[in-house]
Amino acid sequence: MSLAPVPLVEIHRGPILESLHTGHAVICDGTGQIVESWGDPRAVVLPRSSSKMLQALPLVASGAARAFGLSTERLALSCASHEGAPLHVAAVNAWLADLGLGDDDLICGPQVTRDKALKLDMIRHDQSPCRVHNNCSGKHTGFLTLNKHLGADANYVDPSHPVQTACKELFEAVTDETSPGFGIDGCSAPNFATTMHGMARAMAFFATAHGREDAVSKGAAELVQAMMKHPDLVAGDGRSCTLLMQAAKEPFAVKMGAEGFFVGILPKRGFGIALKITDGGLRAADSAMAALLVRIGALDAANPVVQQFLNPPVRNWDGLVTGEIRPVAGLTGPLA
Repeated sequence: MSLAPVPLVEIHRGPILESLHTGHAVICDGTGQIVESWGDPRAVVLPRSSSKMLQALPLVASGAARAFGLSTERLALSCASHEGAPLHVAAVNAWLADLGLGDDDLICGPQVTRDKALKLDMIRHDQSPCRVHNNCSGKHTGFLTLNKHLGADANYVDPSHPVQTACKELFEAVTDETSPGFGIDGCSAPNFATTMHGMARAMAFFATAHGREDAVSKGAAELVQAMMKHPDLVAGDGRSCTLLMQAAKEPFAVKMGAEGFFVGILPKRGFGIALKITDGGLRAADSAMAALLVRIGALDAANPVVQQFLNPPVRNWDGLVTGEIRPVAGLTGPLA
């Protein structure tokens, strides 16, 4: 019997509860057991870009990353949903050049940069968006690197392609579930489904990977370390993933996905977190993830950076504070 999603984040206008975001959340330990959960741990979900670490796992576990001498910066980019800022574009272009490839080899589609200064500069110079500006271009360059290592054909996003079958194999291994199917993501790659428990279990696998010596675990640990070392490459200026990692009381990695998905990897505690806001609201995902990290003790609720995601004010066009976004009572902890 499935359980309903539960209230996780409230939107208040003055004293009135105006809107309510519901969702599911699971915290797992290193054994894959549930520490705490809200809503339905068995709910089937598409983790969207929160699964990028899983999609990058064959890149390192196969030996491709080592064979191509990938730096920690490039490993972080392989897990990134970046802003398409000059920092990200230059790094991905250099990686492509080292592979002897270019923008046209990416199958992620062009996307307008989210960096305001670069966007205006491109408009002034009548420049069109490129595929390298796509937030998934780092992941796709990782796919291309693995593809070169495997010697397979150019259509690396085809679900039957060796790159994607390798992704599915490791996705199912670390979630410890058979995926019931997939959807095609915004970047044209398959996005495999799992349960909330499966995704939290996978994040706990990553969180405890540094304590194991098999190739998959060592690859997972390398990806986590790269994300924690380069939070600016994982997302970008002003983004919750980057700012929450920079505000951490202890090293952790977080990764947002589209439609209100968010995951956390906490190596010090061996915990994995999976969060889904059922209406896809990113403002609620930010608040609920910040709350869960406060609950666990990895973030300080009083930190101003944390506050801007945990409990941000709602302002009108005149700058007047008219309300607030806040997690439901009790969500910030302490951990049960």
